[in-house]
Amino acid sequence: MIVTLANVAKRFGRETVFADVDLVLGSGARVAVGGPNGSGKSTFLQVVAGALTPTTGTVQHALGGAPLDPEAVYRHVAIAAPYLNLYEELSLREAIAVQARFKPFQRGMRPEEVARIAYLDAHLGKPVRNFSSGMKQRLKLALAVLSDAPLLLLDEPASNLDAAGIAWYRDLLEGHLGGRTLLVASNRHADETFACTEAVDIARWKP
Repeated sequence: MIVTLANVAKRFGRETVFADVDLVLGSGARVAVGGPNGSGKSTFLQVVAGALTPTTGTVQHALGGAPLDPEAVYRHVAIAAPYLNLYEELSLREAIAVQARFKPFQRGMRPEEVARIAYLDAHLGKPVRNFSSGMKQRLKLALAVLSDAPLLLLDEPASNLDAAGIAWYRDLLEGHLGGRTLLVASNRHADETFACTEAVDIARWKP
């Protein structure tokens, strides 16, 4: 997917989060978005995803050389972020199945395979609300990375992961990224952005 941001700004009330963003994310681009906590990285990812409308400017998405209808962009975007909730009242099997209805997995993966890749296959009947924070983060990452979506957005993907979990995240992304367009928001470690070949700092767009 190609994402083109032209003269984009996002404001909340009197606060300008970023402004004058002119950026083209080419198909297959792998971009790290840096900046301290509260700098606007998460807001930037949501604008790129089409989940937030910019205050000024335009964000255009194109797939296979054709522009996407803004109302259809969400179908082609997978995102994992600390602020996005899981279906915690469902069992793991049910939560994965619901996700698959809205965003199919690569190669038509079944819930059992998704759970196995996330090292959660022993918990398929367990309510997600009973998972540890690390288990929930592995599930969020698996749901996003294994989705068959051409735009992948990861916000602080190492959150709540220990050393073994970070190694698992690396293997997951290396094994399933393919040629997709990737943005990773991070202010902590190179382990989060290891797959990125370009970097931008949100500070460059601060007024």
